[in-house]
Amino acid sequence: MRTDLPWREGRSGAVGGPLRPSAPESYETVEGGLAPWDTWRSHEALQQPNYPDESALKDVTALLRQQPPLVFAGEVDDLRAELAAAGRGEAFVLTGGDCAETFREATADHLRRKIQTLLQMAVVLTYGASMPVVKIGRIAGQYAKPRSADMETRDGVTLPSYRGDAVNSVEFTKEARIPDPQRLVDTYHHAASTLNLIRAFTKGGYADLRLVHHWNRGFTANPAYARYESLAAEIHRAVKFMEAAGADFDSLRSVDLYSSHEALLLEYESAMTRIDSRSGQAYNTSGHFLWVGERTRNLDGAHIELLSSVRNPVGVKLGPTTSVNEMLSLMDRLNPQGEEGRLTFITRMGAERIREVLPPLLEAAKADGRPVTWTTDPMHGNTITSSTGYKTRRFETIMDEVRGFFDAHYSVGTVPGGIHVELTGDDVTEVIGGAEELDDDSLRQRYETVVDPRLNHQQSLEMAFQVAELLR
Repeated sequence: MRTDLPWREGRSGAVGGPLRPSAPESYETVEGGLAPWDTWRSHEALQQPNYPDESALKDVTALLRQQPPLVFAGEVDDLRAELAAAGRGEAFVLTGGDCAETFREATADHLRRKIQTLLQMAVVLTYGASMPVVKIGRIAGQYAKPRSADMETRDGVTLPSYRGDAVNSVEFTKEARIPDPQRLVDTYHHAASTLNLIRAFTKGGYADLRLVHHWNRGFTANPAYARYESLAAEIHRAVKFMEAAGADFDSLRSVDLYSSHEALLLEYESAMTRIDSRSGQAYNTSGHFLWVGERTRNLDGAHIELLSSVRNPVGVKLGPTTSVNEMLSLMDRLNPQGEEGRLTFITRMGAERIREVLPPLLEAAKADGRPVTWTTDPMHGNTITSSTGYKTRRFETIMDEVRGFFDAHYSVGTVPGGIHVELTGDDVTEVIGGAEELDDDSLRQRYETVVDPRLNHQQSLEMAFQVAELLR
C-alpha cells in the first residue's frame, strides 16, 4: 500500500520544516509476508516484553503499519548531513531529554520546559563552539527502557519489571505490570501529538534567539551561577551587535529540533519502517535518529540487524568493556561503506575509566578511516545509590566524564562531536551536586523520575556553560 505524505521541497529541516509545493514523498509498506527489514526475527531479540496474547500483538502491529509516518525521509537525510558535519568538527551535537518519557507528562507545559532547556543550552554551546549545534531531543519515542532484571520483588511479591509506558505501567500491581500491546498504539499517538507540539514551539517564535538569550541572562542572575556571568555577558554583546548590524532575526526565530529514541521494541520499530518510493530504501519513520543500547548491541542480535536495514543515522552505546574488535565489527555491520553521518558512537565509560579505555578505540577508528561521529553519554556510567536510598548521580562526576571525553579526543587528535544527556526542564531533585549543592537529603524534595535520575533545568544550563568553556 502507498501512503502519500505532505508536499515538501529542498531542505525540509527537522520537525516542522517548511511545507511548500514540490515532489511528494511517499512510502510503501509491505502487505503480507515479511518485510525486507524483518530479518531481525531470525536473530536473538533481547529486552523484549513477554506479551501474553500474541494475536493481540499481531493486530496492533498490523494497525501500526497502516499509520502515517511520524518523520519524513528528507528530514532524516538532513540530519545525516548535519551529523556528518559534527563528525568533521564543523558542528556540535546536543542530545537531551527524559530517561523515559511517560504518557502522563506528554503535556504542553512539560514539553515547553524541556524544549526551553534544550534551546538555552544550544545558544550557549553555539557561542562556545563558534559553530552550529545539532539539536536532538530524546523526545516523541523514548517510552521504553531496558531493565537489568525481568522481574521485580517488593515485600515478598514478585511481578514483571516496569519497562516504560510503551510496555506496562509503573504501578506495582499484577494488572499494571502485564505487558499490553495496545500501549504501542498509545505510544504512536503520544509521539504524534508531541511532534505537533514541537512544531508549534520551534516554528512559532518560541525559539527566537533574543528570547532564548533573555532566559539565559535570568539564569546567571542567580548568585549560585555567578561564575558564568562573564560568558553570558559575551553572548549578550554578540546578540546586541547582531541587532545593531541589522541581522535578519526573522530567520533566527525558528530552529530545527530532531527526535530520537532507543530502538528497543522491535515490533514497534519494524511496524514503523517504510520504503521510500523515491529511493526504494527503508526508513524507520518513528524518529529521525535511533540508537542501540549497551545491553542490546550484540553483533548478531536482532537490534543491530534491524538498524542495519534502515537509512536513518544510527547510534550505538559503547561501555567501558568495549573492545577494538567489537567496535570495528559494529562499523562493519552498520556502516560498511563508511558513509558520513551514518554512524554515531555514544560513549558511556564512567568518569573513572574514560581516559583509559576511550583512547584505544579512538585510535583504532582513526586508523580504520571510516567516518564516525563521537558523542558522550556521561550519565549512565556514573549512577550511584545515595545514603538516603535514592538512585542518583553526582553532577561533578558527570562533568568529569565530559572532560575526560574531550581529553581523550584531544590526546588522539579526533573530534569530540557532542553530548548526550538525560535531562528535564523541571526543577526536580534527582542529581546531587552542582552550583546549588543539592545533597542526599535534597533528593526527597522532588524525585520524580520513573527510571533514571535526570539533570534539572538549572543543572542542564550549568553543564552547557561548562561544556562551552571546553569548546572555546
